[in-house]
Amino acid sequence: MAAMAGEAYMKQLRAHPLRTKAITSGVLAGCSDAVAQKISGVKKLQLRRLLLIMLYGFAYAGPFGHFFHKLMDRIFKGKKGKETTAKKVIVEQLTVSPWNNMMFMMYYGLVVEGRPFTQVKSKVKKDYATIQLTAWKFWPIVSWINYEYMPLQLRVLFASSVASCWAVFLNLKAARSSSIVSR
Repeated sequence: MAAMAGEAYMKQLRAHPLRTKAITSGVLAGCSDAVAQKISGVKKLQLRRLLLIMLYGFAYAGPFGHFFHKLMDRIFKGKKGKETTAKKVIVEQLTVSPWNNMMFMMYYGLVVEGRPFTQVKSKVKKDYATIQLTAWKFWPIVSWINYEYMPLQLRVLFASSVASCWAVFLNLKAARSSSIVSR
């Protein structure tokens, strides 16, 4: 059964790569938010929040990852080896990592929580450095594995799967600092 599901997924990935990655990222983002909500002690899942997090994965994270990995493949076309992998990781960590963390924090504050820009800006100013420094302790290893061992068509799936765990951290961090900001 699992092999059949895997084959069906790969068939969809080959036929409709962007759509498949967008849907996958949306579903994984929703799952991570459900986990984050439960860990934070929510009795009943906040469906609006969950759907907005899914929208983020579907409309932004999946497509962005799809096009970013295609771009990286073009930039480093034909280049292999540990040195190339290291360069890819460095490029990703100095560009995409800060951007994605900022985007998530802004989206979460403005769209998911519906807070005014001034409050979101204050929260980002307070928490961004900690989140980014934590990301730089975690994501380079993930990126290394992704570039070294994953074929191009599976990089977004791999990163989205790991990002589900990272998103639990970001969701909990955002929720914790929101309760501080709102006091």
